Amino acid sequence: MNENMEGHTREERMKVLISNISAYIEQYHGGSAELVSFEDDIVKVKLGGACNGCPLSTYTLKGWVEGTIKQFFPDVEVMAAD
Repeated sequence: MNENMEGHTREERMKVLISNISAYIEQYHGGSAELVSFEDDIVKVKLGGACNGCPLSTYTLKGWVEGTIKQFFPDVEVMAAD
């Protein structure tokens, strides 16, 4: 994540991080990740594109998305959005 994020809110930093994750997922397998909400240390993410209906989407959410988010926000819980 960009080191020049000082002075930005946690939500702004989370949006940038998920946008970067989404770009990576899109480039490598045509999927996407979208921030739905970030409240009380709970992040809700919606997967789309090739991830929509993919039997491996749970692994993408828990592996790529949650794994990356926890590197920068170790105290948050990542959940799939409905």
